[in-house]
Amino acid sequence: MKITDACVYPYPLGDSSVRRLALEARTLGYDSIVAADSPALELPGISVVPGLFLSGVPAKDVQSRAKKSRGSGTVVAVQIGDNGFNRAVAGTNGVHIIRGIHAADKRAFDHVTAKIAADNNTALDIDLSILICGRGHLRQKAIHRYLDLMILRSRFEFPLTISSSSQSVLGMRAVREVTGLCSLFGMDETDVQMALAGVGRVTEPGESIVKVIK
Repeated sequence: MKITDACVYPYPLGDSSVRRLALEARTLGYDSIVAADSPALELPGISVVPGLFLSGVPAKDVQSRAKKSRGSGTVVAVQIGDNGFNRAVAGTNGVHIIRGIHAADKRAFDHVTAKIAADNNTALDIDLSILICGRGHLRQKAIHRYLDLMILRSRFEFPLTISSSSQSVLGMRAVREVTGLCSLFGMDETDVQMALAGVGRVTEPGESIVKVIK
């Protein structure tokens, strides 16, 4: 069971090199990171997992790119959209993760989409950056969205992943701190451990690669 930060942004998207992010993740208790626009990399005690992050892409294009990525070792993550888009994406073969639910409309991810995600083994990502860096209304909205997500997950049992979305080593958090943050919306230590292992659950062993497409 690999403990994985499901999204970091190394230089030039962020201000820390992929190697620096990986080594910092290792000291914080991780076995791997999913790094945007980075090749796969193995360092002592830590793996860099590449992936494909899709944002603002129509559902047909998501399906096409996910199909092309199969067998390439790519982790495919898609930014959440409206309800119809999310239902299509959640059921798309080759899409591993749906991201951004903390900022979505409450109706964007409902019980129908949750059932589709569970049946297709598609994970929902818990992005901790809004809890680490956000303030006021945005932070409270994220907590409420994650509370809603936990209610749906208790019923449908779709996978979860956890990401820091760090652009710097300063945005990363130790596994123990992640457990504390996730307790704000009802996750216990066992839930957190399962979510930190979520990337492995939704991908085949040895698969992974990350590019950012805007």
